[in-house]
Amino acid sequence: MTALVLPRTHRRVSVSLGVCLLSFVSFWIAQRAAHVSMIDLLVYRAEGATVRAGGDLYALRATPAGLPTTYPPFAALLFTPLTLLDLASLRAAATALNLGLLVAFVHLSLLLVRRHARVEHSLWVAAGAVWCEPVWTTLRYGQVNLLLAVLVLGDLTRRPGHRWAGVGIGVAAAIKLTPALFAVFLLCTGLALAVTRGAWRPWLRAACVAAGTFAGVTALTAVVLPHDSRRFWTRTVFEASRVGHAEETANQSLRGVLARLLHTDDPGLWWVLVAAAAGAAGLAVAVAAALRGRRALAVVVCATTALLVSPVSWSHHWVWCVPLVLVVWEAGRRRTAAVLGVLFCSYALWWVPHGGDRPELHQNGVQLVLSALYVGVSCAFLASAGVRLWRTSRTA
Repeated sequence: MTALVLPRTHRRVSVSLGVCLLSFVSFWIAQRAAHVSMIDLLVYRAEGATVRAGGDLYALRATPAGLPTTYPPFAALLFTPLTLLDLASLRAAATALNLGLLVAFVHLSLLLVRRHARVEHSLWVAAGAVWCEPVWTTLRYGQVNLLLAVLVLGDLTRRPGHRWAGVGIGVAAAIKLTPALFAVFLLCTGLALAVTRGAWRPWLRAACVAAGTFAGVTALTAVVLPHDSRRFWTRTVFEASRVGHAEETANQSLRGVLARLLHTDDPGLWWVLVAAAAGAAGLAVAVAAALRGRRALAVVVCATTALLVSPVSWSHHWVWCVPLVLVVWEAGRRRTAAVLGVLFCSYALWWVPHGGDRPELHQNGVQLVLSALYVGVSCAFLASAGVRLWRTSRTA
């Protein structure tokens, strides 16, 4: 019997690997045909070069577009090896690395939702996921989103109490601040468990490890880059407009949607109030899901909440659509999952006028809906999760 099972397993893996490689090669060819610039990768390279040269990191304006440095200074330290490659080699290496990270991200997502992941399933999902808009755009720009997602999920799929749980989240937050909400989620869940039950230590330990890792990495960076660290943490971190115009179609956060809805580049107090309410509600749903043993749902709710409340969440930040669709699929809502998959592969938010003379400030009703696609999907997902958890608690 074993002799029969092994060839079948090998055949399934071989077929899925072949399809995945074919999809990836087709993707690579399509990206080259589209003459993608990988402009963010070039900014990262310029940041690394600035660190090596001892320049002013936050005075940098890289590429012909004059893009500034927006990440914490620790990220620039990590980018210094990028200066060792010529541009052609750098683009090829970044694309290959991101494709590998996509497979790892899908594998970890399946571990999260199923507690096990067969290789062929990871390859099949990765073959399709590479064509969804957030992943396509991540590779198009040479972004770090998949790396951050793998660091976070690497922590959250470890066994409870693992000594390294929290390190990935701390490092991810030191590179880019948004993942810090996962540490808050761990802390809140641990505190809730401490009040209601006794199994709180692994959660609080992971939260403390994440916070300690973030603080340690940030402190070490301040030793190496004191001027840049002081400038970022006292000034640059508060300059949300530095990243880009709030109303840009690519900004799939609550702030972006409000800016387009109100036809202004600064939604001001409205955004603060809405983001605070959404953040509190999202964390409450995430903690409630964790307390009921719905770890995968809790993690995806936390991820979508972080993207919603961030001042700027570019469309490529939404690579978390992959575990979101998988969570819905595993919950038995196959049609809903299929619809979500189609939406994230539709590129519909780019069907509206954008760029140039900032037409996003003058969108009509249909355009507002299309340009709020990811925010609308995630708000519906959070509301559905909250209602289902509430109903479960009432019938328990």
